[in-house]
Amino acid sequence: MNKPLSHHETIVPREHLDFRLDETVPKYWFRGDAYKTRVFDAVQSGFPDGERYFITSVRAFRDCIDDPVMRQEVRDFMRQEGQHGLAHTRYNQMLERQGMPMEDILQEGKDEFERWTKTYSPEFNVAHTAALEHFTATMAFAYFARAAVMEGADPRVKALFAWHAIEEMEHKSVAYDVMQKVAGVGYFKRVAAMAYAIKNMIRYTYIYTDRLLEADGYTRRQRIGLHVRNFFWLHGPRKGIYGSLAGKLLAYFRPGFHPTQEPTIHNYGNWLEAWERTHDPFAACDALCAAAWR
Repeated sequence: MNKPLSHHETIVPREHLDFRLDETVPKYWFRGDAYKTRVFDAVQSGFPDGERYFITSVRAFRDCIDDPVMRQEVRDFMRQEGQHGLAHTRYNQMLERQGMPMEDILQEGKDEFERWTKTYSPEFNVAHTAALEHFTATMAFAYFARAAVMEGADPRVKALFAWHAIEEMEHKSVAYDVMQKVAGVGYFKRVAAMAYAIKNMIRYTYIYTDRLLEADGYTRRQRIGLHVRNFFWLHGPRKGIYGSLAGKLLAYFRPGFHPTQEPTIHNYGNWLEAWERTHDPFAACDALCAAAWR
């Protein structure tokens, strides 16, 4: 039997990036569409505390790692995740200034992450982290594989999501390797954690999107209508934000799965070349989108 191809990119922490997220970013930055904007806003809202949860879950096993390569990858993973948390904190501060109830939403999310850390075993938390890392790495395909998905988005927000997506793909196997090789998590706990992660991602996307739309002044009936009308935009089997990821998420349930078996997004090299040439996340994002499928 042929060994599956390995797709393993170099983890490069890129620090102190400024995406200029200020009061000039439109309230509905995604084509003027309130619902779609608030979905993206909701998905990213938990990233700062989520990144801290990921770091905490992996750090629990750091002293047990003997492999120097893995130790370095864990350090780079933590540096990347730390920068993601800082960038999305600024994003959430921008939403707060726009009148969104971010303080309450973020406190609820923080309480949930802390509950997971205290309630579940270190092994389950690192398995949950590995599952969520796979989820966020595959979202690069949902957002940036096809040009039409992010067309019309504000370039500042789009560049932030592109940079985050690129780095998620670079460190996509770190938490998984710690889970498998250090924590010794087996198949059933691994797939149970993924099922839990999928449920949490979808559940909180809807909860926080609804909260943001409510703060925008939409009535309950209007919000229900928006959720129904946009169902296939989110869950359509071929082009839906989540629906298009079904195959990649289901691959995680395969015995013998490893994240490096999943190809990196086809235009990763375009982003990387532009970044190395300019160190400008906006130029890199433009290159990524220019090479996306039409």
